[in-house]
Amino acid sequence: MTLAEKILSEHAGKEVRTGEIAVVSVDLTYTQDGTGPLAVRKIQEMGFKEVYRPTKTIFFLDHAAPSPRFELSNDHVFLRDFAERTGSQISDVGYGISHQVVAESEVKPGDVVIGADSHTCTGGALGAFATGVGSTDAAVAIVLGKIWLRVPETIRVVVEGNLPVGVYGKDIILHLIGKIGAAGATYKALEFTGGTIQHLEMSGRMTIANMAVEAGAKVGLFPSDRMTQDWLNRMGRPQDFRKLSPDPDAIYEKTVMINAKELKPTIACPHQVDNIKTVDEIGEVKVDQVYLGTSCNGRLEDFQIAAMILKGKKIHPNTRMIVTPGSRRVYLEALKDGTMETLIEFGALAMPAGCGACVGLHEGVLGDG
Repeated sequence: MTLAEKILSEHAGKEVRTGEIAVVSVDLTYTQDGTGPLAVRKIQEMGFKEVYRPTKTIFFLDHAAPSPRFELSNDHVFLRDFAERTGSQISDVGYGISHQVVAESEVKPGDVVIGADSHTCTGGALGAFATGVGSTDAAVAIVLGKIWLRVPETIRVVVEGNLPVGVYGKDIILHLIGKIGAAGATYKALEFTGGTIQHLEMSGRMTIANMAVEAGAKVGLFPSDRMTQDWLNRMGRPQDFRKLSPDPDAIYEKTVMINAKELKPTIACPHQVDNIKTVDEIGEVKVDQVYLGTSCNGRLEDFQIAAMILKGKKIHPNTRMIVTPGSRRVYLEALKDGTMETLIEFGALAMPAGCGACVGLHEGVLGDG
């Protein structure tokens, strides 16, 4: 069985295979402040007064954080009130991006995780079937503790070889998306394996899993192995580790091979994520603003790489740099080891942990041109 088949079979209480519809139990459900109010209103519309597992239902205030408009502030009040009435959890302004925070504190190998946000698939880095759904489906999962899913076909992605200097998980996933297209894995599971993946640390795995949805994938799954165990130990959750891998005779829709040695630093150009180019193909480009953060690259390791490059330098007077840690934990770690000091001395502007400018709502909205 593939990883997707294994996890969904466990949660369906019976063996399920690719293409089947399964009703599965849900281990963790969360929303953010854009989708949460919609989910809560749907819960109220359906007449439910309680949630299924209050301790595993989390409402994140991470997108409009701090809120730039009174309408959004009212949504925050609405979610806080609902959480208080039902005993659900609130992750308040400044605590961080939902996907980063749950990876630190909640997601376990083998879990089914439902989030009302497309990048919920980040949790696949820990070997969880983590997927984004609409607010209505999230509402049902919150009150019933289960959801129906079609068991997805799986595309096996094998990455072999040592990554060149300056090449990271982001370059792997951008290369893959350029190879198969922005819709190349629509409602499929992407399952990552190979020598490169075995040695890839959790920060890189989370970046890859996060962007699986940018190829249309339902989930981006990694086996639970030593790297997973190291991460859970670092997060103070050694008891949450379990080894999880696909069966040797698992059946895949197809296999995509990537030679890591041939990869180069890669970016996605306007206006599609699969319009990828390597840096040497771009040439010089005037840069008005640099944003370091997001659920894709808001981890300590990302900040450390930037600090290593920028240490002792000064920002160009016509360029802005905004840094937004993915979580409060990342922020504190970057403060303690001097990473944030290096970035601020360079000229970067530090924002509270959260989604920040990525939403296009505040904390770095661009002007025309």
